[in-house]
Amino acid sequence: MKVAVCGASGFAGAELVRICEVHPDFELVAVFADRSAGTSISESHPGLFGIDLAMLATEDLIPTVESFGIELVFLALPHGVSQRYVPGLLALGVMVVDLGADFRIKNPVLYEQWYGHQHERPELLSSAVYGLVEFNREELSGARFISAPGCYVTAATLAIKPLLEAGLVDSNPVVVDAASGVSGAGRSADLRYSYTSVQENFSAYGLRNHRHTVEMEVNTGATVLFTPHLAPMTRGILATCYMRATDLLMQMDRNEADALVASCYSDAFAGSIFVEATKIAPSTRMTYGSNRAFVYGCLDSRTGWVLGISALDNLLKGAAGQAVQAANVALGLPEDSGLNRFGVWP
Repeated sequence: MKVAVCGASGFAGAELVRICEVHPDFELVAVFADRSAGTSISESHPGLFGIDLAMLATEDLIPTVESFGIELVFLALPHGVSQRYVPGLLALGVMVVDLGADFRIKNPVLYEQWYGHQHERPELLSSAVYGLVEFNREELSGARFISAPGCYVTAATLAIKPLLEAGLVDSNPVVVDAASGVSGAGRSADLRYSYTSVQENFSAYGLRNHRHTVEMEVNTGATVLFTPHLAPMTRGILATCYMRATDLLMQMDRNEADALVASCYSDAFAGSIFVEATKIAPSTRMTYGSNRAFVYGCLDSRTGWVLGISALDNLLKGAAGQAVQAANVALGLPEDSGLNRFGVWP
């Protein structure tokens, strides 16, 4: 299958290129990036040395797709840009997987409320299938247009949704504290993400109005207070989610409650090859370089709060890996084609 990656100069785009190059059913034939158009992909990403594709200008995406006979396009573009290209790609009959937030929220009113502008193509919102495989596998089968979830949202949803659906926790309020590596901010020259700003520093941002909040709420049905943090590491996300325990849990002793929470996660992800419940709180390093995510939960009986903790690699299960996983499911391919199940340690 002929594949193109648009937005290849960024970190998620580079991971898409890397995965597509080793994917047994994908033939990467074109890469696009305005920032580095005309240069080799390996000039922007030395880890991709040996891939000699020249990056093309994004404005040439539609004619190139048509002339090359490209069948699948991954879009890893800045917010709002995908809306310009998705209609033309779909009109050509091309399969599209969008890593951006442009088509994640189906309600155009909610979209405008949280993103601060009207959606350019609201008629396409309902046609995008949400790409969180663990909760949307059936809908993804045969999908031609996929909207991949956000990185923070994936981590939070994995920790919250199983417990909420099992009636073990209340939906209001749910507090999500999550920390991401610097790569989550993209490939930017912004001084906030420079070595001297990030090293030996830990900071909160996006207080009260981070746009991933609405996606968490849509996914889980919870009322969420979300605070993201920037951690002094390259990649990874650790989300700690605080949820009020229901009477069902509070009537148990701590060991019984913890066992029920653990079994809830184990049951929810029993059919997943990438998400696994752990017996200890996970760390970001466990997921480094893999498409895996780990979840853990326990009850603090003194306060009545349940802690749900999840870890994943923000560039893989939180972005490129998840996008390819969803595409694999949609195409009826082995779900793990091209993807690493095991992380790098140390």
